Amino acid sequence: MKWKTYRLGNILQFNPAERLAKGTFAKKVPMDLLQPRTRAISGFEMVSYTGGNKFRNGDTLMARITPCLENGKTAYVSILDEDEVGFGSTEYIVFRNIEGVTDSKYIYYFVTNPWFRNIAIKSMVGSSGRQRVQLAVLENLVVNLPPLAEQKRIADILGALDDKIELNRRINDNLEELGKVLYNQILNSGYVGSQHNLGEFIDICSGKSIKPGRKGLYPILGANGEIGRTNDFLFDGRFIYTGRVGTLGKICRVEDEKVWMSDNTLVIKPRIGYNFIYFALKNMNLYSYNVGSTQPLIRQSDMKGIKISLPNHIILQDFEQMCDSLFRQINKNNKQNMILSSLRDTLLPKLMSGELSVEEVSFD
Repeated sequence: MKWKTYRLGNILQFNPAERLAKGTFAKKVPMDLLQPRTRAISGFEMVSYTGGNKFRNGDTLMARITPCLENGKTAYVSILDEDEVGFGSTEYIVFRNIEGVTDSKYIYYFVTNPWFRNIAIKSMVGSSGRQRVQLAVLENLVVNLPPLAEQKRIADILGALDDKIELNRRINDNLEELGKVLYNQILNSGYVGSQHNLGEFIDICSGKSIKPGRKGLYPILGANGEIGRTNDFLFDGRFIYTGRVGTLGKICRVEDEKVWMSDNTLVIKPRIGYNFIYFALKNMNLYSYNVGSTQPLIRQSDMKGIKISLPNHIILQDFEQMCDSLFRQINKNNKQNMILSSLRDTLLPKLMSGELSVEEVSFD
């Protein structure tokens, strides 16, 4: 099938007009619910509409501001009902296909193509830390486009990989929810003992600043996930971390990995009850320990002073074993997702450029 050359603004819509009256309650997707290099949107808020870019199912959202764009915040909208309009940050660019010309899912993969993203990044202008993509540069970009039927076949191949990735993520969410149920059962059964300072059970330290790159052996983790790559690592092993500045209260875990933790995190290494302490921290309102003025902040000393109660040794041991089993499956799914993501990222630019045809791709 012969590909043709087009001006991008002629084959898709940028920030298409939608009606949503001020004060209408609607689904809002803030920037922090777009996960790096993830097709699915992780959630939404039901709030009164006061402004922001609007979209429908089938649209693609791309962050247009640094560092969100560089971090890969792009998503395909599928959380709305038929004819429902949602909204989000003014820092999104909304892409929509043109019926009979472009396929909506193909547009998502086109936007995530490194070739296109690099052009968008290079077009950025503005003050340091607040640079934004120039929309006119993208609209006037000259691109090669396959026929509509071929677009759909390419999107089906890449979409099959993302479908499996999303399924694994949903399974992982359910497995972690089961761990939370087990944790709540212990609390509600009254098996916990007297309260102690968290500092009696943990070691804690801050991450360190580093300039993130796009390549490297090890991930650089911030409170909202991976923010870059580096060939150096700061921590090795199993630990819990939370946002220290700005993203106070977000609790995550690292499972036997070499990583670099950014300076906006606190790294917590439990000496006992790793899983129990993880769920205890997720169950707390850490924002109540905020001492920041211009932005949220929690200190190491305040984390150490948090009161926590542990169950007796036998119950704690049983809980840890059950949770270890759950998180082994979660880690297995995460590793499979890394392989699937790598395969998708390898195929995507080749399929999008025509270097590789659909007929040449096989998952057997």
